[in-house]
Amino acid sequence: MATKILLVEDEEAIRKFVKINLEREGYNILEAGSGEEGIEIARKEHPKILVLDIMLPGIDGFEVLKTLRPEFPSLGIIMLSAKAEDYDKIMGFQYGSDDYLTKPFNPTELTLRIKSLERRLEEDDEEASENMLIQGAFKLDYYSRKFYKDGVEIELTPTEFQIMKIFMENPKKAMNRDEILKIVWGTEFIGDSKIVDVNIRRLRAKIEENPAKPEYIETVWGLGYRWQGE
Repeated sequence: MATKILLVEDEEAIRKFVKINLEREGYNILEAGSGEEGIEIARKEHPKILVLDIMLPGIDGFEVLKTLRPEFPSLGIIMLSAKAEDYDKIMGFQYGSDDYLTKPFNPTELTLRIKSLERRLEEDDEEASENMLIQGAFKLDYYSRKFYKDGVEIELTPTEFQIMKIFMENPKKAMNRDEILKIVWGTEFIGDSKIVDVNIRRLRAKIEENPAKPEYIETVWGLGYRWQGE
């Protein structure tokens, strides 16, 4: 069955162009011209991936993201923006976006980003089993794709789940940003390693008692991060 992608973009010319190119790749494309319409379609159709423009009439892409992410934690989300500002990227990642692409973009690049995200989502499904990782207060359940601290479920995005999986499979190991980037986002990912740092900040906010003084996800200065969950 073709992967269902919801494209939320108010500029019809861009929307149609992207749709044609993605349909050529075999995807099933749903369209929305506003944030409100996008939320309605997402709730009805349950797409696997959301391609979401930031600048929309009515509520903007950030509001759509803040609405849908808690409802669909396993939804893959790629943000689109006409601005190349770090602020927009960071805001998108903080609200739960998995990737970010600046306009104008080559449709081939968007396709590669979608395929990379699709593979991460499929890896979650393929690795689902009755096995789970338990370390100290933390439990990562492959089968249900859920994560717990002290028995309380913590909602993670697909990207956050993958990062926690890497950490819990490699306790005490110092991992550099590029290593995490290649494992989670794939070797063909074109973005920079800042996306790793933003996701780590988000994870710390969810699992640390004091994110400013992390106990579990330690910073290894000049290198990356180390998991101390045991």
